[in-house]
Amino acid sequence: MYIHLSQEDIRPLYQQIADQIKVQIMDGTIAPGQELPSIRQLAQQLLTSVITVKRAYDDLERDGYIYTRQGLGTFTARISAPQLDDMRHKQAEEILSEAVGKCRALGLKGEEILGLIKELFKEDKG
Repeated sequence: MYIHLSQEDIRPLYQQIADQIKVQIMDGTIAPGQELPSIRQLAQQLLTSVITVKRAYDDLERDGYIYTRQGLGTFTARISAPQLDDMRHKQAEEILSEAVGKCRALGLKGEEILGLIKELFKEDKG
């Protein structure tokens, strides 16, 4: 499991940790049932506080990505294919919502944003 924290990222550190673990679970980098580092271990690895990692793990557990067994550790949840699809869609919606919000803050209208997205898809195909 690889996590990179950035001080330049506007998201809080716990959110960066949670988001990166979510992506690695959704893309299969972290396998279902795989044990995750303890809160203390991950905090040491990332040079951050135990409270920061605990918050990330709590959020991930609340959202169904991981579970904790007292005395055994923290593991990735065994997520069914339909649940995983729902999680991917929810994550993509959050990312796109943030991007659209930033575009609107720049003064772009809906049609302009859609035009940019279409252009990006054209470039991606070519």
